[in-house]
Amino acid sequence: MGKVFKKILKGEAAWKGPELSDGCSWIWQLTDREIGAIDDALCYLKAVGGGAAFKKEDFPLYGIESWIAGVNEELENGKGFLLIRGLDANKYDENDLAAIYYGIGLHMGVPVSQNPKGDMLGVVKNVGDVNDKRTRVYETNSYLPYHTDIADVVGLLSINKAKTGGLSSLVSAAAIYNSVLEEAPELLEVLYSPFYFSHIGDSEYTPCPIFSYHDGKLSCRYLRQYIELGHELKGEPLLEEQKDALDLVDEIIHRGDIKLDMMLEPGDIQFANNYMVLHSRTAFEDYNDDQLKRKLLRLWLKMPNSRNLAPNFPGRNGFSD
Repeated sequence: MGKVFKKILKGEAAWKGPELSDGCSWIWQLTDREIGAIDDALCYLKAVGGGAAFKKEDFPLYGIESWIAGVNEELENGKGFLLIRGLDANKYDENDLAAIYYGIGLHMGVPVSQNPKGDMLGVVKNVGDVNDKRTRVYETNSYLPYHTDIADVVGLLSINKAKTGGLSSLVSAAAIYNSVLEEAPELLEVLYSPFYFSHIGDSEYTPCPIFSYHDGKLSCRYLRQYIELGHELKGEPLLEEQKDALDLVDEIIHRGDIKLDMMLEPGDIQFANNYMVLHSRTAFEDYNDDQLKRKLLRLWLKMPNSRNLAPNFPGRNGFSD
């Protein structure tokens, strides 16, 4: 077991949804200058004939380097998430939006693979069979449980929103930790102890705690389905105290005074630090027309300013890492 930190965490990272829902500190509205730089980069990309897997130099973002640095700083040392708003979804077609999104990501960090096929841009759309156990939940219109992804940062670009529902929901890991410490401190050590994690499609499992405190920062890794799968593969059923700890985390996550819900409008880009923020999505009703169905593009990034992780909290960036 690593260091068990047992003090209330304060600061921006320990935000609660209601404290932010009436404000806009987490919404980064693009300025004319930033949009101009993005448009210039898109024109350059088209001029050089950049393909789907273009490079950073094919999408030069001149004059907004400090803005990119600010995004990275906010993700690692601020609230751990932000929403970039201002891309006009009626001005750009889907290919242009995807290129802009991927290009911004290249200037923030290094895109990593999201599946064994090596896809760098994942498509989040209701195309799966809910009765097939191999179907990933993000490929359906069902509720997506709160979780973290296996990359430093996860991004979502909205192409279309659903007919109804489909809210994006975020929770601060520090706020969860504070609630556990205040309500059931005896379970905190359980959450600092190793659980076995696996992923759909993996035959392996990795020991990792839910919480880790290292170099002055709290990190979190969570997806209950993959924890239960890991313990099944390991052949070690969850202990009662482990179930109690996970049940408490699940209950805290869904509290109205903890989570922040938002609707991602077409053109919106959300980025979240997977060590600091858990994300989810509510169930939704889709359109019958395939061209109107809810659709987002997902990006996983390995970040240049990412935190140091404790030896017992193994990091992973993508399926090839």
